[in-house]
Amino acid sequence: MESEVSHVLWAGLALGAAFGAAAQVSRFCLLRGLRQSVGRDDAQRDGSPALQAFALALAVALLGAQALAYLGQIDWANAPVVRARFSVTAVFIGGLLFGVGMALARSCGARALVLLGSGNLRALVTLLGLAIAAQASLTGVLAPLRNWLQGWGTVTLTHATLPAQLQAQGLPAPLAVGLATAVPVLALLLFAVRRPSLRRSRREWLGALAIGALVAAGWWISAHVGVDPFEPIPMSSLSFVGPVADALLYLQMSLGRKFSLGAAIVVGTLLGALVAALATRTARWEGFDSPSRLAGSIVGGLLMGFGGVVAVGCTIGQALSGLSALAFASVPAVAGIVVGALITLRLRPRGLGAGKPLPA
Repeated sequence: MESEVSHVLWAGLALGAAFGAAAQVSRFCLLRGLRQSVGRDDAQRDGSPALQAFALALAVALLGAQALAYLGQIDWANAPVVRARFSVTAVFIGGLLFGVGMALARSCGARALVLLGSGNLRALVTLLGLAIAAQASLTGVLAPLRNWLQGWGTVTLTHATLPAQLQAQGLPAPLAVGLATAVPVLALLLFAVRRPSLRRSRREWLGALAIGALVAAGWWISAHVGVDPFEPIPMSSLSFVGPVADALLYLQMSLGRKFSLGAAIVVGTLLGALVAALATRTARWEGFDSPSRLAGSIVGGLLMGFGGVVAVGCTIGQALSGLSALAFASVPAVAGIVVGALITLRLRPRGLGAGKPLPA
């Protein structure tokens, strides 16, 4: 029993370390791509293909996850992010709040962990705000508000994923899975390579390939490594809102609590980013250049914590892990994240979270 728990925690540390290192070296970040798309601050001038890299990572994650599901290695019925009953309104609003928060804080939860590993103290403030708001939304004072929101616009689908829906329409399983996977993968790959910028940046396309493969690996690890048939755990992959809250809570009250797979991934991500930053000599202390940046980090972290819990995920947990499962519930969450971030990037007042142009 203890050895099984140890195995899954070590696997989580390794998975997180690989993600942290890859994200640090490649500067993998959906927000950076969205900032480029609106020409915000210095993002447009850095020339790096962040959105294309994210599309490539999603294509790899989707291909790997669907292959594992088709081969019977994972069962989407065990994944909380893949659910047939959910509130479309709440999921979209949660994603919207998360998108607003990450634009104000200038990083999502995953990116904040990577930045903290390289010495960015602004990211520490963002993560503390995220963890506090997430825990308050799960079990604290914000839980009634979360429950109220999640009671709006609830739908119950016959099937939770696109392949299952296609099979219900009469398509054979191989054709349903192949069609549901091939069309989005092809579209994502075409978007990723439509400009030569990604092909020219070996660091970014290798990082995207690695992160996409790690999402698929995360699904397999949670389904097979250290699984106790008498005490099963929900199947998950890379995600950072709930796990960051779990890690902070364990740090405060470890007695009588188990160190979870998600918390192990969080610690691994931080360590992987630190090692990569030291190895590439990019580690440096960074702080706040203005009170407005401090306010942006605090408010952004709080919004991401609450919004991420309501949306049941973040830019990694929904936009990569959730979409790799072809889960219908992930679509409004990701749409909300993108819309919230784009609106905030276009309308954000210079007084809140703006400051001087700094790397995302």
